Amino acid sequence: MAEYILQILRRRLMVVFSWGFHRPTALPDNRGLVFKVDGFKYKGMVKVIYNVGADLFEIHLDDGSIEEDVYADQLVDIIDSMVERCDDYDKRILATYTNK
Repeated sequence: MAEYILQILRRRLMVVFSWGFHRPTALPDNRGLVFKVDGFKYKGMVKVIYNVGADLFEIHLDDGSIEEDVYADQLVDIIDSMVERCDDYDKRILATYTNK
């Protein structure tokens, strides 16, 4: 399952890289994937857990935030909204990555 989740994330590498994605590790019993992010909104560990019964994913952040019933094609966008995208995203990108 961890490899499958990585395949989903690899489809949109530029978005995933914007999170500061690193240290991906399979969860015990290959139930999912855990990785570290350094996003604008959240810095810490993200767990993506596959819910076999529902055939959907759950996203857990260390701050207690949880998104349930996530389809595979929603995974990147929902993680992005949890860890990176903020109201002033474009302004923060310019401030972070341009010389003043």
